[in-house]
Amino acid sequence: MTTRASIPLVILLAMAGCASRPKSTQAKSGGSSTQPMASSEGWQDKFDVDKSDLAARGMSQYIVLQPGRRAEYQSKDGKMTITVLPETKTVDGVQTAIVEERQSEGGKLKEVSRNFFAINNKTGDLYYFGEEVDEYKDGQIVGHEGAWISGQDGAHFGMLLPGQPKVGQKYYAEMAPRAKDRCEVKDTNAKVTTPLLGTFNGCLKIDETSPIEKSTSHKVYAPNVGLIEDDEMVLVRVEGGGGQ
Repeated sequence: MTTRASIPLVILLAMAGCASRPKSTQAKSGGSSTQPMASSEGWQDKFDVDKSDLAARGMSQYIVLQPGRRAEYQSKDGKMTITVLPETKTVDGVQTAIVEERQSEGGKLKEVSRNFFAINNKTGDLYYFGEEVDEYKDGQIVGHEGAWISGQDGAHFGMLLPGQPKVGQKYYAEMAPRAKDRCEVKDTNAKVTTPLLGTFNGCLKIDETSPIEKSTSHKVYAPNVGLIEDDEMVLVRVEGGGGQ
């Protein structure tokens, strides 16, 4: 939980999120965000990207891939911690960042996943190369549902966040036999208020769905801060990794 000692830090981060998007966080000149290509059912599932342009470290408007970046979220009965680890992993020929996500419910560890991301520092596009998943029950690993790796068993990397999102943009984040999450940009200039960190302007709202599931997940990203809402999970603290 957020301690009193951390309040000055999170206030500074909230102030950064409330400001208009600074030019320094926009995609670098000379590059353009991934252009839509032919896709199935209106969802982009192919990405014209040169893998040599992808890196395990970098930042754009809504993501900071720097070791030590740590964000904590809380819901009524749950907690989630997302940390950019110092290690990297080569996946499908690309050096990716390892981002650990730990989820607990009722004070008990529920899931730990290690997600593999790479960013195009020319365009700001963030690509998703897979995840390793450990599901827990009573302190013991009981499954690995949802795990997939780009380049293995027919899986292919997708895009998690476009560097220059546009309302109505639709694309796949996961393309694997058992993981087919897809994203639709709903708003690029939303005003969102959180209980502890105040109001953020210029937020990106994304709905996540899947053709193999009927549920919809709602995510909100704030400029210079990153993910601030994931369904019922709300950001309560973020620290480290630069980006401010």
